[in-house]
Amino acid sequence: MGFLTRTREEAPCTVEVSHRFEELSAHVRLDNGAVIHPGDTVEVQGPEIMAPYGEVVRESRIAVITRASRLERMWTRATGDFEFMELCEFSFSEEALS
Repeated sequence: MGFLTRTREEAPCTVEVSHRFEELSAHVRLDNGAVIHPGDTVEVQGPEIMAPYGEVVRESRIAVITRASRLERMWTRATGDFEFMELCEFSFSEEALS
């Protein structure tokens, strides 16, 4: 992998969408064991998956993984902690907003 070069690869994946009272979620599992590194992106191919209320839908799809260049990976590692801390800048309160 080059210092500025991105690469792309395809991987089989399983998409699970849950639309139940106790859980509303979507998960992607890469079936070939591919590992996602900092800066990589994953795009699942195919139409949108809609689970009817009360159900869990599982579908097999193809995911396109775009691997970050070495420079992007280093930048993501260097700045990732700052982005995480930005996500943590919230609080929960029982007081109503006025």
